[in-house]
Amino acid sequence: MQTLSTRRKLLEVSGMGFGALVLDLMVRQQTASAAEVHLSHHVATAKSIIWCFMEGGPSHLDLLDPKPLLNKLAGKPLPSGFREPITAMGEKGAPLLAAPRIWKQHGDSGLWASEWIPHIATCMDDIAVVRSCWTNGINHAGGVCQMNTCINFAGRPSLGAWVNYGLGSANANLPSFVVICDSSGRPVNGARNWGSGFMPATWQGVHLAGGGDEPIPNLNSPKGSSPERQSARLDLLQKFNRSYAATRPQQSELDARLRSYELAFRMQAQAPVAVDLQAETAETQQLYGMDQKETQLFGRNCLLARRLVERGVRFVQLYSGTGSKWDSHSAIEASHSRLCKSMDKPVAGLIKDLKQRGLLDETLVIWGGEFGRTPMSEKGDGRDHNPTGFSIFMAGGGVKGGQAIGMTDDLGLYAVEDKMHVRDIHASILGLMGLDNMQLTYNHKGRPERPTINEGRFNRKLIGT
Repeated sequence: MQTLSTRRKLLEVSGMGFGALVLDLMVRQQTASAAEVHLSHHVATAKSIIWCFMEGGPSHLDLLDPKPLLNKLAGKPLPSGFREPITAMGEKGAPLLAAPRIWKQHGDSGLWASEWIPHIATCMDDIAVVRSCWTNGINHAGGVCQMNTCINFAGRPSLGAWVNYGLGSANANLPSFVVICDSSGRPVNGARNWGSGFMPATWQGVHLAGGGDEPIPNLNSPKGSSPERQSARLDLLQKFNRSYAATRPQQSELDARLRSYELAFRMQAQAPVAVDLQAETAETQQLYGMDQKETQLFGRNCLLARRLVERGVRFVQLYSGTGSKWDSHSAIEASHSRLCKSMDKPVAGLIKDLKQRGLLDETLVIWGGEFGRTPMSEKGDGRDHNPTGFSIFMAGGGVKGGQAIGMTDDLGLYAVEDKMHVRDIHASILGLMGLDNMQLTYNHKGRPERPTINEGRFNRKLIGT
């Protein structure tokens, strides 16, 4: 029996006990209310997001934004009147590089797409192409950071964390925010891309292994361990963790760890079903390209994303070209051709599958990278980073398809009409989810913080108004 020799000791121990009780209550309330949706600021058109992130920067000039003048002037210097942008590694005075694509108009809308994305091209009537994006990030670290967190240096919550914080979970037995990469490596900046910044760590994303037979490692109980024994172990571990956390309330990672153990225990019932792709028909697997070597990996991830959102996961981010493989400073013809083939059929399959299941109306699909590529050449057969003008596209989630929003100049160098900064992109995504980027706040060190740092507007052309 412990002797409480001093009043200080008595208060210390009592405080720890009361803190543990409060923390236990918080965890239980979180579990009980996790399926409840927080109040939106306005009517949402989207309930969930699947963001296909092309890490490294795909060339808008070769995929979604045709520029006939570029081919006409290929080999010549940038004409007068065009200001050469600040790029990360650019060769000053480099000649223009042709984009020898075969362009066709598709669907009733007549939107343009190149031969590098023939499957996505069949979905153009469901797609809104934003051709006027721009960013402050001129290198991969800054560009990826800004596209995920709205600013080009570390420290702020990711967009997925803001959505998780603002809307909560729709399924208490699965993570609300999931990230899946297409290789065993991680993207530039690593976990900071899906981190929660200054918000509690419980809002950060959960990284799942992509492409393997076990997307959630160590989820299943060890052989020979009964549910009763596992529960007893978990209770003891949680008791230790709560006692430790009660005296360190400022460390949100402790609370996140407590909740992660609780979630992992609940996931053992639902997660194996959610990630069981063998439950899908052969026809569905073929739709995603899982029967072909080139498309199998990203196809699996896209299909897994669909299974997750239909079970209540709010935000799924899929990395294509993990490790900046879309970066094409040289040999762009070979590298982009290969990467486009790896993701084109899976992304199109995702859009078509969601549509035929009646899920596209409530699921926002986003495609794009951290920036585009320059019209000038680099190393003779590649393109440098272009943060001043590039394209992304959105489909579903209330977005009006079959339209191009904004434009770049005649060479695709600068966004010149209806420009959308990353802050505007984030504000628009939040708006589609029913969240006002200026009303969604988190108090940090005595000041209200907002996801788009007090800027950004919802481009309502996305929904046709």
